[in-house]
Amino acid sequence: QVKLVESGGGLVQAGGSLRLSCAASGSIGSIGSMGWYRQAPGEQRELVATRTSSGTTNYADSVKGRFTISRDNAKNTVYLEMNALKSEDTAVYYCNVKGLRSGLAFPFDSWGQGTQVTVAS
Repeated sequence: QVKLVESGGGLVQAGGSLRLSCAASGSIGSIGSMGWYRQAPGEQRELVATRTSSGTTNYADSVKGRFTISRDNAKNTVYLEMNALKSEDTAVYYCNVKGLRSGLAFPFDSWGQGTQVTVAS
């Protein structure tokens, strides 16, 4: 019932930048946290960055100083600005949003479809 649509992935040269976006829609009452995860071939899914409604952010050590997560609360959209990209950043990136549904306010935990980020070396 809460749908996430990701965009912004693609092919980029090492050292370049990409901006991912994830728009949530549906029966959203409130959003508690939004975040990005990634999974490289043959690897476990890992947390990239999260941001709570209070503004607290958390980044994986491997992306600190290079990636920035932000939210547009009015649009229920989360962004991931990725700079100084490395080949190690190549992965499928998944958006995650947690919150409460409208009405009866049941919790939800939704995932995007994934967007491929490929950094060419």
